[in-house]
Amino acid sequence: MIMQTKPLLYGLVGFFVGGFIVSVAATTFDKPNEQASTDTSMTAIMQMSTESLKGKMGDEFDKAFVAEMIAHHQGAIDMAKLSLENAKHDEVKQLSRDIIAAQEKEIAQMNQWQKDWGYAADSVHRMDHGAAH
Repeated sequence: MIMQTKPLLYGLVGFFVGGFIVSVAATTFDKPNEQASTDTSMTAIMQMSTESLKGKMGDEFDKAFVAEMIAHHQGAIDMAKLSLENAKHDEVKQLSRDIIAAQEKEIAQMNQWQKDWGYAADSVHRMDHGAAH
């Protein structure tokens, strides 16, 4: 039973971390004075993700790594979509389109790996973030 709840737990952690990243980006990137605190928050989030992988090996590591990377990539997509709506410069908007395309492709690949390897977290990520668009 415990083994079945781990993928769900990883998926939920990824979902909340991704949501937190998007909410931080949406509320603080337009405030230059708060950029340093945003950078610190994102660094802390990434350290939490890295810490969650320590001590894992083999299949357990792969499962957790892929789940964390899907959440990380989805956060990048969400931020890039905000950029498409709010950015001033065409270069930033083009970069955002490139990020969305690349990250969606990689999420699709990782979702396929989860399916191929029998990782239940695949369904959690589709439920949280939708299919790989």
